[in-house]
Amino acid sequence: MNPSRLFTFLALCAATLMILPTWPEALAQGEVAAEAAKAGADEESQTLLSLIMKGGALMIPIAICSVVAVYVSIWQFLLLRRDQILPSGFQSKLRDSLSVKGNDAKGGLAYCDQVGGPVSRIFKAGIPKIGKEDETIEKAIEDAGAREVGKMKRQLRPLSAVATIAPLLGLLGTVYGMIGAFQAASAAGAGKADTLAKGIYEALVTTAAGLTLAIPVLIVFQILSNKIDSIVDEVDDIAIDFLEHVGGNGVTSKKAPARKAPAKKTTSRAKAVAATA
Repeated sequence: MNPSRLFTFLALCAATLMILPTWPEALAQGEVAAEAAKAGADEESQTLLSLIMKGGALMIPIAICSVVAVYVSIWQFLLLRRDQILPSGFQSKLRDSLSVKGNDAKGGLAYCDQVGGPVSRIFKAGIPKIGKEDETIEKAIEDAGAREVGKMKRQLRPLSAVATIAPLLGLLGTVYGMIGAFQAASAAGAGKADTLAKGIYEALVTTAAGLTLAIPVLIVFQILSNKIDSIVDEVDDIAIDFLEHVGGNGVTSKKAPARKAPAKKTTSRAKAVAATA
């Protein structure tokens, strides 16, 4: 064997024999370090409640906003059920109550009183105008529709307010927390980065809470707004049918065939009120 290769082989064997005894000690030290890190993590771990408590006083108004959002959401989902707003067969039964000629105002009013609800109130405003000018009937339905849609939209305003206010409260709490964290780090002196880091992560709790509340509330607000818009579309169709059915009983009976276009105006105004409410 080449002497240089033999020397290299012997050197490698000697190095291996020197390193092997240190492996158990290194492994033991690694296990100890891991256990220490795990123990420290357990000590530093926070429950959800304790983390929320670290958010400070501004977590209280955020919690109040969450209660308001839950209450209004459940209330509106129950209130905006289709059978609650627009009962099944409303259009055909309304026609029947007005008689074939569409001039039985008492029957129509009795049916609207029996059904109740915002859609009934819309047509209840136009039924007493039967026999007058067709534009008068249309205007009465238009005004009543705008009022009822405005009421439904106003009932969603608390959700819109919560979705807007909650992130701002969270941001304000974070600003206050950051101020406190930097003050604490400044008082502790140099080399206290852990104090600053702890203060920052606690300060961010309020922002996380505000966004966690605002995002689902905004989604619920959009869902409920779409429900109202779909109801307005259905009322639009019923209004067209109503105006065509009672047309010809007023002074301007010659204009009855051209009434379909003004009926769209009724709902378009109601949609405009709904969009701005």
